[in-house]
Parts: sequence; structure tokens; C-alpha cells
Amino acid sequence: MLIKTSRFGQVEVDEKRVISFPKGLLGFPQYEKYVLIQPADEGFFFWLQSVDAPELAFVVTDPSLFVQDYDVPIKAEQMQELGITNVEEAQVLVIVNKRGTALTGNLQGPLVIHTTMCIGEQMVLSDRRFHTRVPLVDLAESQAAKSA
Repeated sequence: MLIKTSRFGQVEVDEKRVISFPKGLLGFPQYEKYVLIQPADEGFFFWLQSVDAPELAFVVTDPSLFVQDYDVPIKAEQMQELGITNVEEAQVLVIVNKRGTALTGNLQGPLVIHTTMCIGEQMVLSDRRFHTRVPLVDLAESQAAKSA
């Protein structure tokens, strides 16, 4: 299927890769269907692109690559809603934002996706150890390291 994006133009994606978020995402409940687009070979960051709104896309990443002790406590009823019977069936992603020279991750609002059923939900965690702007990467330090 072809989807329109404001960043990549038209992109061909396999319909089997469409992820359904029946409750939408926070602030965007009307948009339920998304696809993951990998813009580079490095594989750390992806675009979660809305199928229905070309201008709606979020940079996402696997938080375990940056925060070692991050664990999403998924309630039994949430697992049941997503059809998850064990944690190996779930992929956790967080939305990334740029704040100054840092990329931060929203660890309070992770996206939990059933990898084979392609259904997901954005959780809202009450655990105060994690915040909405946890530093993941300092872009200035990354550029300096590349230049050295």
C-alpha cells in the first residue's frame, strides 16, 4: 500500500506492517493506524508515521538501548487487550523529542506493541522514576566525537 508522508513523500509499505492503536496516541485519539519507517541503516531511531495524516509522525526508539533499568509494568488487563501472553511478544518504543542539543525520550508514555498482531497502546505510567524528557543522546557530544 502507498502512504503519503510529509517527510519522505509517498512510501510503499506492506499492509501487514500497519500497527493499529485502537485508542490512538495521547493528543491524537482520532488517528489509529501507523507504520514504522526506518530512515537510515543505523536502526536506533524510526519514524512512527500515521497512515491517515501525512504530517503526523513521531520519532521513536527502543528505550532499552539508552536506559538500562527501564521496565514497563504492563497490567494483566492491558496484556489481554493487546493479546500478549508473554513479554517476548511485546516491543516497547518511546517517543523522542529534541530539546536543545539533546534527544529525550518520553519514558512515562511508552508505546507497547504486540509484534505479531501489530496492535499497540500508549501506556501512561505512574512510576515517578521515569519522566517525559529523559536524556538519551547529546547531539553536541555525538558531533564532537565524530569530528575527533
